[in-house]
Amino acid sequence: MDLLLLLKALILGIVEGVTEFLPVSSTGHLILAGDLLDFNDERGKLFEIVIQSGAILAICWEYRAKIGEVVRGLPSEPAAQRFALNLLAAFMPLATLGLLFGKTIKAYLFNAPAVATAFIVGGLIIIWAERREHTIRVDSVDDLTLRDAFKLGLAQALALIPGTSRSGATIIGGLFLGLSRRAATEFSFFLAIPTLIAATCYQLYKERALLAFDDLGMWVVGFVAAFISAFWAVRGLLRYISTHDFTIFAWYRIAFGVVVLITWKLEMVAWAST
Repeated sequence: MDLLLLLKALILGIVEGVTEFLPVSSTGHLILAGDLLDFNDERGKLFEIVIQSGAILAICWEYRAKIGEVVRGLPSEPAAQRFALNLLAAFMPLATLGLLFGKTIKAYLFNAPAVATAFIVGGLIIIWAERREHTIRVDSVDDLTLRDAFKLGLAQALALIPGTSRSGATIIGGLFLGLSRRAATEFSFFLAIPTLIAATCYQLYKERALLAFDDLGMWVVGFVAAFISAFWAVRGLLRYISTHDFTIFAWYRIAFGVVVLITWKLEMVAWAST
């Protein structure tokens, strides 16, 4: 067993779990971490996609009561049916645009300068969103309309640009639409379930030739690390937003993006640029 490879898997698993549900872009962090760890080949990129399943399981466990309630109520409960339909409507924009433009985006935007720029732009948008007057008209995910859900899906689709943040785009889109911080955050969690499951299954099928039994240890370490770190990150975020806004994440994004751009421009770090 390659201990260095397992260490890389552990680090990437923690990066995935901590950043997946925060408005800071897990994809952007994984691209940069993969560069630093020299684990950014096709095998590494597949690993980064698939360990998302650990983060998904953390959400499913944290919200197991709500998910069970929806599943049991689907045959007859209007509220459960509306919730499921909202998730489907919100999922479709990213799924459709991802299939149409995913390959082009990966070819041109999966590099350090593009990611860093998206970090900075996203941070500025968060600051703008938080400084606007925020009138709450939707206090719970159960109060969302189908139109609201579809608009949130359009916002999530912006995350096809690496460095944007899937959760961040959904949450900030929710703030613009009048959702409370908790409602916007929780809907981004629930929307992650079909989104990340679809992405993981698609990539596993598409890159199945890269799967090898010898990599099982790496997968297990990455999965467990992503699950544990995502579980605590989700709980921490919910506690944090009960008394704070998202401005701290905006300044983190801006500072991180500036550091990456400077180190890239001065060739202090061998970031991938194409």
